[in-house]
Amino acid sequence: MRIRRNDYGEAPSGPWEPALTVTVVIPAHDRQSTLDLTLAALSAQSYPPELLDVIVVDDGSAPALRIPPLAPGRTRIIPTRSGGWGRACAVQTGIEAATGEVIFVLDSDMVPHREHVEAHMRWHHQADYLVVLGWIDFTADTALPSPASVKEGLRAGKEDALFTLSEQRHDWAEQIVEEHDGLRTAPSALASRVHVGATASYPAALLREIGGMDTTLILAEDTELGYRLTQAGAVFVPEPAARAWHVGLPTAMRDWAELKRYNDPFVADRVPYRRYLRAEPGRQWLVPYVDAFVEAAGYEDVRATVDGLLSCSLPDVRVTVTGPWSHLTAGRRSPLRDPDLDLRLIQATFQHDARVRLAPPGEHASRAPFRLHCPPGWVPGGDAVERLVDHLEESDGGALHVVLAETATGVIGARLERTAALSRVARVSTPGEHPDDVLDEVFGLEWVDGLEFGFARRPRVYPPRRRPVPEIQLMAAAHEREVARLRRRTAALKAEVTQLRREAAKGRRDSARWRDKAEHWRREAVQLSRASDRTVIKRAVRRMRNLAFPDP
Repeated sequence: MRIRRNDYGEAPSGPWEPALTVTVVIPAHDRQSTLDLTLAALSAQSYPPELLDVIVVDDGSAPALRIPPLAPGRTRIIPTRSGGWGRACAVQTGIEAATGEVIFVLDSDMVPHREHVEAHMRWHHQADYLVVLGWIDFTADTALPSPASVKEGLRAGKEDALFTLSEQRHDWAEQIVEEHDGLRTAPSALASRVHVGATASYPAALLREIGGMDTTLILAEDTELGYRLTQAGAVFVPEPAARAWHVGLPTAMRDWAELKRYNDPFVADRVPYRRYLRAEPGRQWLVPYVDAFVEAAGYEDVRATVDGLLSCSLPDVRVTVTGPWSHLTAGRRSPLRDPDLDLRLIQATFQHDARVRLAPPGEHASRAPFRLHCPPGWVPGGDAVERLVDHLEESDGGALHVVLAETATGVIGARLERTAALSRVARVSTPGEHPDDVLDEVFGLEWVDGLEFGFARRPRVYPPRRRPVPEIQLMAAAHEREVARLRRRTAALKAEVTQLRREAAKGRRDSARWRDKAEHWRREAVQLSRASDRTVIKRAVRRMRNLAFPDP
């Protein structure tokens, strides 16, 4: 089954014959009460019990976990491997112990519906590179049902009545799924964003091929795993029919801000797709965004190309120079007549640059999402690599052939490749097929003009000659810088004086205005005083008249 990008088609349905074995891995730390419900639900699954086994990985519980009476027949408990702890380490322990052809990771606070496992497994019978994700409902209950009622509810098809549905959901994940037709139209960088490991199933061979879990992570392990699965060519299938209850709310809903603060540095280092986490220029990261490969052929050519790549606008580009480095021995030789002189000069130039690797011929392994193969002697412009990546991302294509020049023997070109697309091609190709034909079928292949994207031949002389600057020119330059500084200072002082003058003039105007108001108020006071005096005299005269000539 060949799938283009992430368009996995319609869900399989109807009668079928299950054949694949599945190991359910349950990482658990304490939580015996919810584990009992998880195992009770697994004991009532519609998938054939002879094809299903369960491994509970006890991650340091106190007291130790036990297998309850209601559990699948082939259930066992093992401890997290020695020296490790945390969910990632517990899941990895289960991966290493699993015997099923499919590994199904289910958290110990999940209560799957009766057809949960079957809905996952129908997809795994279609192709061996599908990652299937369950559909989660969160509970609002504080009291838990009994394991017996859980099993009975599943058998009766009444799973919805086991718990009260919480109003909270994985809104962001469900929105991505809905907006991209169930992820069928989701671009590669986005599909893995909804990879939540609470209920997820993987082909065992694929999971082991990429190394399983990153056990150095305590949190964000599912995000990192989803990124590596994408690079391995996986297709992500969210299956609404694979419903399950999550008992209570997860940490991501209860402490989102604190969780994000913790996860961001670890995710930034390992998941180049999160561009907003890599905004600082000049930083280096564990996993680069672009791995560039240059063949060691001619010192000046290689140096010019590598210098251009390292100075491009993308901060997280790593360069691998491939060549026969094992030929460089420490034996006596003529320094200037050494047949491997150019190889030695390339090694001396870049061996201590942390952004450059010196690898043997044919070494193209990479954890980066993009690989750029650039012929030596061609120099990408400042934003050429970034523009190429943006162009490939716009169409979610598999590769760009970048035409640089045409010669009598053929085309000289660079090539930008999507790692996920190359991995998909390796999985679905058959003997005799040309890889580019398959690549065009499953992701798309495009030819572009390299000159339009800013590629150019290196200068005839490289590196450019940099003659020493005479001391008098240095002094003149320093004098000009000082004059410019003083001019700027003078301009600033003039502006300050002008401002002070404006403020002084305003102060004088304000003073005159207040003096006028004071004089006006004084005159009004005098007038009021005189009027008051006249009123008092009139009142006194009337009083005297009344005394001298009283009314009859």
